[in-house]
Amino acid sequence: MKLTDVTPNLIVADMDRSTAFYKDVLGFSVVTTVPDAPPFVFAWMQRDGVNVFLNSTAGMEDDVTGLANRAIGGTATMFFSLERNDAGGIDEFFNEISARARVVMPLKDQFYGMREFGVEDPDGYIIFFAQRIG
Repeated sequence: MKLTDVTPNLIVADMDRSTAFYKDVLGFSVVTTVPDAPPFVFAWMQRDGVNVFLNSTAGMEDDVTGLANRAIGGTATMFFSLERNDAGGIDEFFNEISARARVVMPLKDQFYGMREFGVEDPDGYIIFFAQRIG
């Protein structure tokens, strides 16, 4: 067996709000939704080949018993890497989204050779973006 990919599968409180955040603030596109017309219970979001799944609690309740009783967001985090030679880089990306998202960690050069920042999505998931430096 060989693993080929990992996709965050996030449970969200408000599909419209979360889809708008990932699309309008972070620059993701909607690949597909379930159902095809609102109200949605699932949205597949993608940017530059990176995927994020958004699921309503109601859409997952049949799959995971008791899911509606669990806290959404909380300590879950995601870490996205930007290409090193990306024009404008991490600083430009930070400037694009920092006014429209709650910044939980400002731009910072880390001891392990990455320049990073973190934002919080509408459900409390922390999203880190990083670019190799040096």
